[in-house]
Amino acid sequence: MHLRLPVLLCFGLWLSPSAQAARPMVTDDARIVDDKSCQLESWVKTRRDSEEYWALPSCNFSGNLELALGGASTRANGESRTSDVVLQGKTLFKTLEPNGWAWGLTAGIAHHPDLAREMIGDIYAYIPASFSFRDDKVVLHTNLGWARTQDKHHDAMLWGLGSEVEMTSRTWLIAEIYGENQGNPYYQIGLRHWVVPNRVQVDATYGNRNNGGDNWISIGLRLLSPAFLP
Repeated sequence: MHLRLPVLLCFGLWLSPSAQAARPMVTDDARIVDDKSCQLESWVKTRRDSEEYWALPSCNFSGNLELALGGASTRANGESRTSDVVLQGKTLFKTLEPNGWAWGLTAGIAHHPDLAREMIGDIYAYIPASFSFRDDKVVLHTNLGWARTQDKHHDAMLWGLGSEVEMTSRTWLIAEIYGENQGNPYYQIGLRHWVVPNRVQVDATYGNRNNGGDNWISIGLRLLSPAFLP
């Protein structure tokens, strides 16, 4: 799997235990992991000719700066390789309250060991914004940003629009559309369920590109810790 610009929108990966817009959404939300806490998100993404295995741990050491470092191993044509390494930071300028809104800033680097020799990979930055309705039973997320691929020295505008709707106290319906200023957008729809509220979460989604040429299924597991960092 080539982590090109659409996947640089890897937005919804690092949130607080009370947050709902976590993986598998690509559109990020304006929340961060709780102070002195960490989380681990892992998932399998299956396409017709390949499988990706992701692990993305993240922690909040200082109260308003979340740091994440992780990556993916891709299996294709009977071979496995480390295909992506992601380093990301995220901060908030306004926190989300029920029936309110919030926004922040995210920036990161996505390196592809099997594609490029440069130590610095693709660079990206975007502004996530979230809007709460009906006491957090419906939440909308928007992303707008920029990315530069190092191999082709190409700049692009990134965008995303995601939604979450509470079905039960533990289960959420999620849907999103995202992409860049060139080419067809991607969409994804699925369910997220708390096995243990605020600690263990599972999800399953189906995704595709609007032209139908790139579809996938993903299954994920998310683990969240209480505050324990010094």
